[in-house]
Parts: sequence; structure tokens; C-alpha cells
Amino acid sequence: MSDFKLPSLGADMDAGTLERWLVAPGDTVKRGQVVAVVETSKAAVDVEIWQDGQIEELKVQPGQKVPVGTVLATLRTTVPTRDQTPKQTPELIPEPTPEPILKTPTRSSDKSTPDRPQPISSKAQPAQTTQAAEQTVPAVPAPTQPVPASASRVRISPAARKRALEIGLDWSRLKGSGVQSSVVLADLEHISQAKQVSAASPSGVLAGRQQAMRRAIAAAMSRSKREIPHYYLSESIPMTLALAWLQQHNTGVAITERLLPAVLQLKAVALALQQVPQLNGHYVDGEFHSVDAVHAGMAIALRGGGLVAPALHDVQSKPLTVLMRELTDLVKRARAGSLRSSEMSDPTVTVTNLGDQGVESVFGVIYPPQVALVGFGAISARPVVEAELVCARPVVTASLAADHRVTDGHQGALFLTALRELLQSPEQLEMP
Repeated sequence: MSDFKLPSLGADMDAGTLERWLVAPGDTVKRGQVVAVVETSKAAVDVEIWQDGQIEELKVQPGQKVPVGTVLATLRTTVPTRDQTPKQTPELIPEPTPEPILKTPTRSSDKSTPDRPQPISSKAQPAQTTQAAEQTVPAVPAPTQPVPASASRVRISPAARKRALEIGLDWSRLKGSGVQSSVVLADLEHISQAKQVSAASPSGVLAGRQQAMRRAIAAAMSRSKREIPHYYLSESIPMTLALAWLQQHNTGVAITERLLPAVLQLKAVALALQQVPQLNGHYVDGEFHSVDAVHAGMAIALRGGGLVAPALHDVQSKPLTVLMRELTDLVKRARAGSLRSSEMSDPTVTVTNLGDQGVESVFGVIYPPQVALVGFGAISARPVVEAELVCARPVVTASLAADHRVTDGHQGALFLTALRELLQSPEQLEMP
């Protein structure tokens, strides 16, 4: 037996609210499977489980806000081989009520059949007995809309069930005010009124979420500046060769396969970190732990305001086309609020790119427990001296914010030099 705890999804997360479970007691789960959705101050995150096993008990109910490290569920790590299918939990399934049976439609050809099934008399003929039994099997008609997977585990009155199906509401996430927390019609009316009020003042709800996010970001950045002795370096990197290679690569390929300069910069960062590994990893409990793979946290601005930095994993080993697809998908899911816990909990370095905003350079704040942040500004034409002549060439300013507890300016300069050289040979970035 082992405990499944709420993971930390970033340095700015102290607690999270369980939005919903995607599993039930008795379900068999695999490592990496999404089992719950947790609401943080920044986004709703799909939480994965990291052990194979069988769910024994759910300790936290949807709607509860709990601190990081709280046991969410218990897991039986030795799954019986005789039954690998999720077992049903009859005790959680509401007892059938007579109301739906009263509404069961009867056949027009048999008007004598009562609405409620009656005990069959021992004097009835065998043929009549068989016919009556067959007619009483479909006691409850199938709903007109798909029933949520976990809805059978929530007690709900027939009237409330009908109303929920009409308005398309997933009642599996509700806690009712009826007997044994069953959902009743009054609960749905209350929810409907709350939605109307929310719709009437969306700006107020949005402002509240933005304020919560800003507070979380401020807390994390304050901690970073308080605990981490930052130092900053920058380098102007010519982009003539990189842009020429990109233009050649993108010629004749589908729009979905075209690459952006940001992907070249990202891959160059990962390969440069392989040369200076002291900048890639985590500083925990007074010690630096280097990580071989580069999991780059991509700083993504959300449409409603705020910032998240989920990770692209194993950047150093992926082709540019794969990175482009994954980066596009990550941005889309971040702004839709469907990130995974593994993407939020294990970035080894953060990369921020404000080139599309037109700024020349960016000097960021390190996101603990990481020890470095790499920034890129806009690629713009600047005066460059070539063969004793001044000419205009595309240049980008790359910056490094690093932790003086782990490295100093020497290692930082080596990293920026490696980054510059890699961007002068863009064809090497496509190679594994």
C-alpha cells in the first residue's frame, strides 16, 4: 500500500483545490496515467500517478483545498492478477427509486400492463410469466444524453437527474443538500442562479483570478530574489546564418511544418547546457543536483493575464520539427488550462522569449529550485562591423540570469559563447 500525494506544481504553489477525480476505488491505474484534475492559482492541471496499482481509497473529495503533500488517495501497488478490471462499488451506487419506473412507457398493444412491476402469480401460465418478466427488464429508460462516467456514484433525485440532463450539467462533481448529500432539484436551481450572476459580471470573476495569480507569482519571485544571489550576463548574437537556414528549410514545406527562430534558439540553449551542465538542474536543501536531460520551462503569457512555465522534456535529443509541434501544442494547452503535472513540476531551466513584443533584451528572475534563466529579445537589424565596414545585420540579445551559489561569471560566459557558436551552425541543431 502506498500514498498518492498532491505534488508541488511549482515554487509558487502551497496548496491546490481538487476539481475532480478521473478514477474510482477499485480502478487499476498505470504509471503516467492522469487520475485527477487540480486547480492551482494559475491553471487547472491534470495530475498523473507515478506507480502502477489499484486505487484503494480516495481521501480527498472534489472541491476541497489541501496543502501540497496531502494524501489524495491510497494505492494498492500489488494488483491481484485474477481480476484486472475495475471493481464496482455497489455501496456508492444509489438505490433505484420508484419514480423512474412510473415513467416507463408502456406498449400501446398492451394497455393492461401496469406501470409498476407486480409480483407474478403462481397461477399464471408459463408463457404469460415469460412475457411479463421480459417486459419488466428495462425498468429505467436510457437517458437522452450520455451519463457521466462517475455519475452513478453520486446520489441524485429523479427530478434533479432529469433537469441536469436537460441543461447538460455533469452532476458527478456536485455535493447535494439532500439526504446523504444527494443532489436535489433545489441544488440545480441554485447553480443555475449562480451561473447567471457569474455571466452578468464576468469581469469581476476574471479580476479575482488574475489577482490570485499575481499574488502567487509575486510570492515566488520575492522568494527567488530573497534567497538566490543572481548575476546577469548578455551577448549579442548574429542571426544571419540562422535566418538564411530557416528560410531554406521552410521553402516548399507545409505551413504546419515550418520552423520559427524560437525553436532554433531553444535547441541551441539545450545543447549549450550540455556543455555547461552546472546551469541545468535544481538547488535543493543547500545542494545543487545536476540533471542530464534538459527539460526547458517555456515562459508562456496567458490571455487573461499572468504567466506559466511548463516544461518541454528532453529538448537536447529531439529534432527541430518535433520541438516545433510540441511547443505549439504546449502553448495551446497552457492557454486552454489543460497542462499536466509532470510539465509543471520538473523544468530544469527556464527559457523566456519576448522577441514578439519588440523588446531588445530581457533579464529574468530565476524560478526556484532552478539555477538559471535564459532570455531572448527581438531579432532586429543592428550595425555590425564586417571587414572594416559597418553594415546592418539581424542580431538578437541573449541574456543569462544565474545562481551565484552554483556558478559564477566564468561558467555563464562559457554558456553564452557556446550558444552563440551553435546559432552560427544551424544545420547542426537538426542533428540528434
